[in-house]
Amino acid sequence: MDYKAAIHNALEGVRQEGRYRVFADLKRHRGAFPRATWTTPSGDTRDVVVWCSNDYLGQGQNPVVLAAMHQAIEEAGAGTGGTRNISGTTHYHVELESELADLHGKEAALLFTSGYVSNDASLSTLQKILPGLITFSDELNHNSMITGIRNGGGPRQIFRHNDLSHLEQLLAAAPADAPKLVAFESVYSMDGDIADIRATAAMAKKYGAMTYLDEVHAVGMYGLRGGGVSEAQGAAADIDIIEGTLAKGFGVMGGYIAADAEIVDAIRTFAHGFIFTTSLPPALSAGALASIRWLKGHNEVRIRHQERAEALKMRFKAAGLPVMPSVSHIVPVLVGDPVHCKMVSDMLLTDYGVYVQPINYPTVPRGTERLRFTPTPFHTDAMMDDLTAALSGLWSKCNIARLGGVAA
Repeated sequence: MDYKAAIHNALEGVRQEGRYRVFADLKRHRGAFPRATWTTPSGDTRDVVVWCSNDYLGQGQNPVVLAAMHQAIEEAGAGTGGTRNISGTTHYHVELESELADLHGKEAALLFTSGYVSNDASLSTLQKILPGLITFSDELNHNSMITGIRNGGGPRQIFRHNDLSHLEQLLAAAPADAPKLVAFESVYSMDGDIADIRATAAMAKKYGAMTYLDEVHAVGMYGLRGGGVSEAQGAAADIDIIEGTLAKGFGVMGGYIAADAEIVDAIRTFAHGFIFTTSLPPALSAGALASIRWLKGHNEVRIRHQERAEALKMRFKAAGLPVMPSVSHIVPVLVGDPVHCKMVSDMLLTDYGVYVQPINYPTVPRGTERLRFTPTPFHTDAMMDDLTAALSGLWSKCNIARLGGVAA
């Protein structure tokens, strides 16, 4: 077999579809977020405004967070030197897990190296602990959840997005004595819609199912202390396992689950994704701890964040741009074609100093390609006005219909 040709053809197929992904070489400026420097393919540098960062609250630039990370490096050095079971559990990890448990009102929490790993490891391990577990998964769940559910090898049922009637049909049809788990998200990051957590939890309880809630796009940003949508809806106590990330609202890196102590202990004991990987460095754990503590006491940042998102949506709507319905901080603009999506993204970067990454398949279904904007508390009115003017002009220049159709 000509392996090189096969690999080349696979890549060429993605290029031909117009969804080949190109990295933007960025260097963020400490204290100037969301501004950054972009190194062009020719090696030149340009100042840009970042509009698609998952550092939703700019916590990766918070002096309190940076000071905690510097102090941890001075105190403990760079890495941990092992897995959590073999020399890799430090006091920073213990403190952070305690803080996360408190954030969600749970007995315990468990750290992972990323949100992806926490979903994959936890959802697959639950099926090993509970043989025959049937997992009921929202059709728009993140890839990490889908992967974890599949890796568990057990039966699974997919319910229509945020459709509780369909979920009830599936739950009612399942064997009454079978173990069950309903897995869903709070904020769906590509569409920006939000689940009814209390109603979903009540439905699960009615049919004897556990609940697993992914809050990665909500922790830090919703609730009076940043506990996510489950806190904002007063439903955290109704959820068995809350999963989150330290890499978005908290601005650092890592993932976690929070639940009652025995559930956490069981996943700690059986999850290969936890057992066989090096633990988070002390600096990351210390930075995340400082970020969580700081955000618990600064609800004004969350209020400002929501105001900025609404301000951008209103500007896009007034300009006639096809902004997709969103009740969260996610502001998606429908393009509907991978080639045009990449074209608009490239022109925004090269001509206007605006960086927003095109979102194509497999992240979203084919035909729903979009630009996904994530305004932060630090995006100014002037930045929004410049972005809206640039995007509106390009929509006409690229001959894309205002309702999101492909070019004529």
